[in-house]
Amino acid sequence: MDWAMFLSIIPLLGAGLVTMHSFLSTEGVFGNVFFERQIVWIFIGLLVFWGASLIDWRFLRKTWVSVFLFLISTALLLALLLFGEVAKGAASWFDFGGFSFQPSDPIKIFLIIILAKYFSRRHVEIANFRHILVSGFYAGVIFLLVFLQPDFGSAIIIFMIWFGMVLVSGLSKKHFLLVLLSAILVFGLLWSFILAPYQKTRILTFLNPLTDAGGAGYNALQSTIAVGSGGVIGKGVGYGTQSRLEFLPEYETDFIFAAYSEEWGFVGVMMLFFLFEILFRRILLNSMRGAGNFEILFGLGVAIYFMSHFVIHVGMNIGLLPVTGTTIPFLSYGGSHLLTEFLALGILMGMRRYGKAYHKDDTKNEFLGLEKTIPRPEAARPLPDGIRSLS
Repeated sequence: MDWAMFLSIIPLLGAGLVTMHSFLSTEGVFGNVFFERQIVWIFIGLLVFWGASLIDWRFLRKTWVSVFLFLISTALLLALLLFGEVAKGAASWFDFGGFSFQPSDPIKIFLIIILAKYFSRRHVEIANFRHILVSGFYAGVIFLLVFLQPDFGSAIIIFMIWFGMVLVSGLSKKHFLLVLLSAILVFGLLWSFILAPYQKTRILTFLNPLTDAGGAGYNALQSTIAVGSGGVIGKGVGYGTQSRLEFLPEYETDFIFAAYSEEWGFVGVMMLFFLFEILFRRILLNSMRGAGNFEILFGLGVAIYFMSHFVIHVGMNIGLLPVTGTTIPFLSYGGSHLLTEFLALGILMGMRRYGKAYHKDDTKNEFLGLEKTIPRPEAARPLPDGIRSLS
């Protein structure tokens, strides 16, 4: 177990709980539901984390697993479009009465597994643009089905996962420009034919929220006010006026960073960033200890997943990015994303159990596919059962 990583998560969970609990005096029983349910989800998430860390995940290398995950992801998203619960204009949830489930959260982990499997054998051939197109097809199908809900925030995360994993697989500068131009073209088509009017308005008001401060720019304006009003040391727990007086919407999910910043100030935000830095660093270090390219790429995909959520959530809370309804890991309220985050780290810990403590240069050479050109004393030794060279 990576205790440094695990212990960095506990204060993040506590920060989210404290922020939710501080509004009980104004929200009464309704506010209490958020706090109590989050404790239950945290407990279940910890069980998922510990359980996943005990599993030997080498079976994920098999091709049929990736095919199954792609098919189940597509089926779930299609079913969601037909039978999903519509909330705030988006069919993103399956409602089971006592609780709701958002499939787009675990599907992000499925996509990381699919791409890690694909690139683990083909990263040395990434110069062939065909592999970018094939991997883009897998991610594109999932991206489109999520976007049609419409869930713009999750769709952006899915795109970032694919784009990030293509980059770490060794994308050339020429192909990078082609992908960038393709993304601009796709965005132009989305803007012209698919984006709903309210989504266009969000993007336009992001550039200048004051142009529609009482409408589409309201959320962005109130969140930036909340963050800025925290000052250096914050207003104190339970004294955030923007949140307590209900100027700040969705303080427990989409804008929990703004609510936290108002109460804890710049000092509290720096503490929060320090904890996330530890988390990201430990994920990257654990990924580079992977037993093979699949494990390394999976760990890098998990790092991209967490970093994307963090950057987009903070960015939209301080007015640097459009409001997309993206959660921040371990702070925001909700069971689907919390269980997904614990599952991702649990799988990473399970891979750590059979990972190799590679020398830094050896790890780099294997990841770049150069181990055949660099003599290594252990190259002639038979590999243990179940561990094969993936390059």
